[in-house]
Amino acid sequence: MILQNLIECNKWHIAVYKTNLSLYSKIINMNVFFQTWPWYISGFIIGLIMLSLLYFGKSFGMSSNLRSMCAMIGAGNKVSFFDFDWKSQRWNLVVVVGAILGGFVAVNFMSDPSNVTINPKTIDALAQLGLDAPNGQLMPSLLFGNDNFLTLKNLAILLAGGILVGFGARYAGGCTSGHAISGLSNLQLPSLKAVIGFFIGGLIMVHLLFPLIF
Repeated sequence: MILQNLIECNKWHIAVYKTNLSLYSKIINMNVFFQTWPWYISGFIIGLIMLSLLYFGKSFGMSSNLRSMCAMIGAGNKVSFFDFDWKSQRWNLVVVVGAILGGFVAVNFMSDPSNVTINPKTIDALAQLGLDAPNGQLMPSLLFGNDNFLTLKNLAILLAGGILVGFGARYAGGCTSGHAISGLSNLQLPSLKAVIGFFIGGLIMVHLLFPLIF
């Protein structure tokens, strides 16, 4: 009788241990899911998306949707650039809606960047530019905080930057997603030139223009 009780007690302990181990594994997996993903995971997923687009004969790009939106509201009646069959690009508009919804869900419900590690030298370099340390944030509040909408200077910078980005994306025939992701995956030489220009422009902005503006 005593032996039987000991066996039953051991079985109960084993069952509890397995349950706790299962719950712990789920918690670990959920933490990984809610934290930021490594580049080799995110990059692989983007690569799968590009393979699917290539399979269906589609060309991915975000800024081209601005042209579609202008065509939707009748801009093609006055400007020939917007006079095209925007309905053929409805799938790309759906991608934009999905990106907006996905970004909202990720930031508000699944954002835990506690696993992000930044090189101390990078933090020191940001401090020299007047940018606060990340401290668990994905984006510096100086550049992306709501306070940027409260001053005339920042509003002017945002407006000028938006105009430059819009003009540059159309003049170059695509934005960073259209060239760096879609164009390079198709081995297009113009996209490679555009991406090199993106990096050169970014370096000039950070090291020369940024200290003068801010």
